[in-house]
Amino acid sequence: MNSDREDPGIDVERTRDTIVAALRSCYDPEIPVNIYDLGLIYDVAVAQTGDVAIRMTLTSPACPVAGSLPGEVEGRVRGVAGVRDVQVELVWDPPWDKDRMSEAAKVQLGFF
Repeated sequence: MNSDREDPGIDVERTRDTIVAALRSCYDPEIPVNIYDLGLIYDVAVAQTGDVAIRMTLTSPACPVAGSLPGEVEGRVRGVAGVRDVQVELVWDPPWDKDRMSEAAKVQLGFF
């Protein structure tokens, strides 16, 4: 075995799927839908090195979990095997609206 070979890195798609599953275990305490299906996660970028960048928002800038939810997201993602580093960026543009929710979340909340 050649020890000079570079590490091929992680399976990006599998890791992204596992990250999404972890995000689906995270809830806004005021809404009984996980933050992924609620549409609060705008982007999950996974590099082969295990570095992860997440762009997310909240339902409003005045959301009472604005100070804690991004940290909870970072902690959940850090717990995924293969993840080396996590950067969570809280963004307000574009603003969140109910159209970002999954169909399942809309049904669960009665938005039809």
